[in-house]
Amino acid sequence: MTFNIFGKKQKTQPENPNLQSTRDKTARFLGTGMVDVKDVIAPAAIQVEFDHVKIGETYFRTLLVAGYPRFIGANWLAPLINFDHTLDLSFFYYPVETRGILSDLRRKIAEMEATIESDLESGRVLDPAIRASLEDAQELQEQLATGIERFFQFSFYIKIPANSLEELNKITREVEAVAGSLLIITKHASLQQEQGFQNTLPYFSDKLFSIRNMDTISLATTFPFTSSELTADEGVLYGINEHNGSLVIFDRFSLENANSVVFAKSGAGKSYLVKLEALRSLMFGTEIIIIDPEDEYKDLAVTIGGEYIKFAQNQPAKINPFDLSGIYEEGENELGLKILSLHALFRIMLGELTPTEDAILDRALITTYKLKGVTPDPATQTKEPPILADLYNVLQNMAESSAREMAQRLEKFIKGSLSGIFDQPSTVNLSNSFTVFSIRELEDELRPIAMFIVLDHIWTKIKRDRKKRLLVVDEAWYLMKYQDSASFMYSMAKRARKYNLGVTTITQDVEDFLNSDYGKAIVTNSSIQVLLKQSPAAIDKIVEVFYLSAGEKNLLLSSDIGEGLFFVGPNHVAIRIQASPDEHMLLTRGQQTPKPTEEPPKAQ
Repeated sequence: MTFNIFGKKQKTQPENPNLQSTRDKTARFLGTGMVDVKDVIAPAAIQVEFDHVKIGETYFRTLLVAGYPRFIGANWLAPLINFDHTLDLSFFYYPVETRGILSDLRRKIAEMEATIESDLESGRVLDPAIRASLEDAQELQEQLATGIERFFQFSFYIKIPANSLEELNKITREVEAVAGSLLIITKHASLQQEQGFQNTLPYFSDKLFSIRNMDTISLATTFPFTSSELTADEGVLYGINEHNGSLVIFDRFSLENANSVVFAKSGAGKSYLVKLEALRSLMFGTEIIIIDPEDEYKDLAVTIGGEYIKFAQNQPAKINPFDLSGIYEEGENELGLKILSLHALFRIMLGELTPTEDAILDRALITTYKLKGVTPDPATQTKEPPILADLYNVLQNMAESSAREMAQRLEKFIKGSLSGIFDQPSTVNLSNSFTVFSIRELEDELRPIAMFIVLDHIWTKIKRDRKKRLLVVDEAWYLMKYQDSASFMYSMAKRARKYNLGVTTITQDVEDFLNSDYGKAIVTNSSIQVLLKQSPAAIDKIVEVFYLSAGEKNLLLSSDIGEGLFFVGPNHVAIRIQASPDEHMLLTRGQQTPKPTEEPPKAQ
């Protein structure tokens, strides 16, 4: 916001013999008080017209803001503040006593309710403006009564300077067009241009008093000195800041933790964003591991020379859930932790276990490892681990009937229709810098099991060989369906920092994910959160968890593909995901894409 005082420019005259006498006369006038500072800086003339003011050779016109949009977001006045011409903007803020406002609100709400009831009784069509005003008034009344908000009155004036009347009219039309794009209604201060000019001087005097009621949050968004930049000195480019066109750049591994979550409805561009981040992170030497339920990452993996591992009965890729890392960490009983992890896995595979069955399973697991010579002694944990068939045999030979019943429930994974997937030694070797695990060919009931086993195997590998890695778990809501797998996912997210791992959690089923306490905990343990376009069914839960304003809620409902909100800690900006043409070709290979244009492509 700038304040400019224009005065008449003095022309430089050549030195003449009478200059000294002129100076002497001026000195005598100043000495007698006939000329003071006001006389020196005052313009030669001020001409007040119907719709403008002319001061010296400069024309001025003042616009007052009479209407505002219903929903606003951070830095919403940026187009006016950054307007490509000198503008003087004046904001006046008037705090109002809450008690009196609550009384006025009750009366106004009663009037609007009576109007609506009268329209209903007479069969008239309800005025949508009255209904919207009633909803806003009721919401404000509740927030004022609970002390969440305070009440203010706000006035906003724009003064436009120009060197000619034609230029003044042209700039005025441009300012009105920009204001109109922001849903701001401006009016000329006709017959009050002198008072309007004074309003935009640093006198702190509002002579027009064209006010609008606002609450605290709305008022805060009008401050022009708040920065909407959200960037770091190094890292990966995530997209374009839609507030001011700056770049959103961050190194996940320099933050409190390297975890992130991505929430969006189907087709909003979440996989495009994650693939773009993975591709750019790969160039910085970060190893990428992806769990892919829908084969969305296959073409990218093949194109860049990554490893694509497909899980199915007829595929060579196998993972043994009994594998141990063989790495000893002081104060950690790896075999004990693995047995706890296997308890969670078998509760997913077998369903709920009674306390008796849980105790039997615990003894059976210890016995199974012991038969292979593996004990809590770290020196024995490098031996060949057991497989699922070994546990099946142990359960079959136990005396308890509950053990044999659990063995029967496990039989389908060893001899039945689901055999050949989880019951063989591991053949997967995470040696490629870009690895994708595909579980698309598995039945829905097997997907949570496969995701759990793959995650556990990756976790074992990460503990054995520590380096900078990103683990992407797509459609993470599969894991949130079961308490044990949700708990395991949360444990990974919480401990990932220790092993130089960043976990990216992606889901389109936001409701199921956030209804889980573990899901909410994963969000709070993620330094970066990205919200793209949301469905109306899930938006209320998103607003509750992320404390979004009404304007941000509206943005997520109406945003285009690849647009949304980018959070880092308590700060967030509106972001547009954008790739270079070459990156776009890599990310969309195998898809139907439009012909490249001169503009950088957006998310698909």
